[in-house]
Order: sequence, then structure tokens, then C-alpha cells
Amino acid sequence: MSRAVQQIPKDQFDRLHGAYNQALSSKNRMTAIGLFILLLLLASSFVGSEVDVHKFLRNIWRFPNYFYEITPKLSIQNFFGDVAEWFWGINKWLRQLGETLLIAYVGTITGVIIAFCLSFLSSRNMAISKWSQIFTRRLLEFLRTVPEIVFALIFVVSFGLGPLPGVLALTFHTAGALGKLFSEIIENIDAKPVEGIRASGGSWFHQVRYGAVPQVISNFTSYSLLRFEINVRGAAVMGFVGAGGIGQTLIEYIRKFYYSDVSAVLILIIATVMIIDTVTEKIRHAFIGTLER
Repeated sequence: MSRAVQQIPKDQFDRLHGAYNQALSSKNRMTAIGLFILLLLLASSFVGSEVDVHKFLRNIWRFPNYFYEITPKLSIQNFFGDVAEWFWGINKWLRQLGETLLIAYVGTITGVIIAFCLSFLSSRNMAISKWSQIFTRRLLEFLRTVPEIVFALIFVVSFGLGPLPGVLALTFHTAGALGKLFSEIIENIDAKPVEGIRASGGSWFHQVRYGAVPQVISNFTSYSLLRFEINVRGAAVMGFVGAGGIGQTLIEYIRKFYYSDVSAVLILIIATVMIIDTVTEKIRHAFIGTLER
């Protein structure tokens, strides 16, 4: 069965084809200009930060060589004995790893509570007043701008070595980061339940409790679990400045060039983070699915 194919006049086709080529050329020209500007900025950043490319290329072999050095020498004849010698401090390391997890857990819980309270005050649609919104937003900006490691250094000077500086550092940074995310979630809720509670004479607390919280609790939980994963890694790093956990042992081994011990501790940290990532992902999906049903 034959079909008729409609053809436009040649002059109209030439006009459309010319307009298409012109638009394509303009797009390619803008892309080329953008790439040139990007390369120019990249070159300027290299110059401004005094990046020595020759030094980088001359010493790049040290990076894979370090991983080669920390790889233990295992033999088939005495494999289990070599592994036992490799993880000679497993009991001590597991206790320190447990301390790291507790630091991350307590820091996350307290940070989530603070972020939960401040997020409603900083959101445009739920803030008590304009001034409370401005003040709370500036506070959250300060908390999330200062890195955890800087907070940890400040609290180590104030409270001494141990888990407490790590918990406080994670608490403050978690509150700032999650407070921003929570407030954005609140600003995108359906306003009708809140307006209905307000119209019926409900207080601000009732509007938050019955109008906003049921809409945001699933997303709040998902972001909180994700933040716990991040804080586990952060707690390990903060041990470098004496804020407790397995990071203190890791930085000691790095400074003393105990290569096999460094790799053993790193494997424990990586395995722990992978397990936590898998478990929290399943919890997030299960919790969100339950709330949606």
C-alpha cells in the first residue's frame, strides 16, 4: 500500500534549512566560546594556586607506590598466619571503631534534633516572623560553612582530647547542613493542611505538628540516615586531630610508617562504611514505602 509523502516547496525548504544551519552554527559558536572561557579559567587557577605540573608528573608514581607499600605480603603456605599477623590489633581496632560509630551516631541524632527545630523557623512558609527566619538562616549558614575538622580543633582546645569534641563538631555541622535541606523540604509542602489548621484557630505549633510534619517526615528520615553515613567517615577523619575514635590510631600509624597496620585499619573503616551504606539504604526505602502506603 503506497502512501503519499507531502513535500514543502523548495524555497520554503531552503529558508528553513538555512535557519536551521544558522541556529546550529550559533550554538556551536557559543559552545566553543564556553570551552575557551573554561580552559582560560582553568589555566588561571593553575597559575593562581601555583600548581607545579612538572613536580606533579615527577612524583605521581609515589601515589600508587604508597598503596603497594601498605599491601601486606601474604604467602600461600602460611596464609592464615599472615592474615592473623596483619590484623594483630583487631580487638583494639574494633573497640576504637565502635567509639567512632558512637561519635557519629550521637552527633547525628543531636544534629538532626537541632536541624528539625531550626528548619521550621528558617523556612519561608512556616517561620514565626521575618526576623526569626533571617537570624535562623544566618545561624545555619555559619554552622554548615565551618568544616567539621575546624570545629573539632576548637573543641579539642576547649575540652581536651577524646570523643566529646568529635560529637560536638558533628552535631554543629550536621545541624547546619540538614537545617538547610529540611527548610527547603518544608517550603515545598502542600499549604492547604497548614492553612486549614490556621483557619480553625490552631496555633503555630499545631500547624507544624499536624500540617507540616506528616508531609516531611519521610524525607527528613531519608536525609538523616544519609547524613549518618557521612558522619561515620567524618568521625574517622576527626580522630586525626585527637577527637576520639579510630582516626587517632590511623594517623599515628601513618606518621610512624606502619604500612601494614595502615592498610588493616583502612580495610576495617571501608568495610564498616559499606555495611552501613547498605543497611541504611534498605531502612530508607522500607521506611519511605511504609509511609507512602
